[in-house]
Amino acid sequence: MSLHSYSKCWLHIIFGTLNRERILHKEARVELSNYFYEYAKEKNIYMKINYVNSDHPHLLIDLPTNLSIEEAVQLIKGSSSNWINKSNLLNTKFSWGRGYGVFSVSESSIGKVCEYIANQEKHHKVKSFTEEYKEFITKYGIKYIEINC
Repeated sequence: MSLHSYSKCWLHIIFGTLNRERILHKEARVELSNYFYEYAKEKNIYMKINYVNSDHPHLLIDLPTNLSIEEAVQLIKGSSSNWINKSNLLNTKFSWGRGYGVFSVSESSIGKVCEYIANQEKHHKVKSFTEEYKEFITKYGIKYIEINC
């Protein structure tokens, strides 16, 4: 019998635009969402769902065994900002802000998280990105530190 590495490590990833600017217009958001799926597939990262808001995306991935969380996020953020700028998707230079939030998701909660991500437009009519992010940090028992992005 040969030995193989197996894992199922669902991660909900959230990161924001530089200075939390609401810079991603509707067309850019759709194209960026498609890019996230294509890039993840290219890197053998299974992305179940993503949603791109005007100032932050939500991604739900299954982390492969060959990448750390930091490596996966760096790949996704770095490649996407480079792609946005090379594609002239926006009328200005684009950058993601520093840092990210990554939250583990149990197999039994996947449906609920997918629904949450799919309903981002409705959700953000009543809650800002900063409010949402602080809520996640608190829910997961992490000490929130205010920094400028």
